[in-house]
Amino acid sequence: MHSHLDAAVLTGHPVVWLFAGAIVFVSAYVRATIGFGSGLIMVGLLTFLFPIKLVVPVVLLLDILGSVLLSGYDFKQVRWRELSWLFPGSVLGLTIGAWVLRSTPAQHLTLFLGVFLLAYVLYAVWVKPERLPRVGRGWGLPLGTFGGVIGSLYGGGGPPLVAYFQMRKLDKRAFRASFQAIALFDNAVRMGLYIYLGLLTLQLGAAFALLAPAMALGLWFGNRLHLRISEQAFLRGTLILLAVISAKYLLSAAV
Repeated sequence: MHSHLDAAVLTGHPVVWLFAGAIVFVSAYVRATIGFGSGLIMVGLLTFLFPIKLVVPVVLLLDILGSVLLSGYDFKQVRWRELSWLFPGSVLGLTIGAWVLRSTPAQHLTLFLGVFLLAYVLYAVWVKPERLPRVGRGWGLPLGTFGGVIGSLYGGGGPPLVAYFQMRKLDKRAFRASFQAIALFDNAVRMGLYIYLGLLTLQLGAAFALLAPAMALGLWFGNRLHLRISEQAFLRGTLILLAVISAKYLLSAAV
């Protein structure tokens, strides 16, 4: 594992740059296809190469790029009323998570995250994704807070937001568009917090610039697949991705 993540390390180690770029490309492909997951996947894999406190800010910048590009494509599909309680919950959760990231080892919380994701996936499989109960918008406050905490700690607060949007019965285009809108808001808040806390530096910004083309390319290919898959395949794909992420965090906590 390299102790630094900057342009000098990436350009000085082409193989490391290639592996990091491949991780970013695959993560972006999944993000465009399913609507979420790039942050958690990138953090989960890039931490094999670099320390988590360096990876998370770079992933934040990559996620902002992804949210901007996808939001521009899907802007008319955003369901703004669905976001009314998610916004305040996210601000609260992001603030808590940024403070925890600065002061404690984030890995200590991976067990809780893995158990939550696994429980949701098992529940959704048991009742079938298309038969999940419809919940009120007020659920956006606790799930948005939880998503904000996860976003600050692990680079993506997608799973609680996915649970909310699935149980609000959004179709795949509205799901992806609304997710990008709240993700862009979350990322803007996180960027301000990270700069204030000294977690985001110019060196990490340079590393982002070198990985950004892989992000854009993955989004382009993933968007093509998103437009072709059925609603049922989309729902099942989200659950499969959540199960994979859950397994990753449970294994990380056990090691």
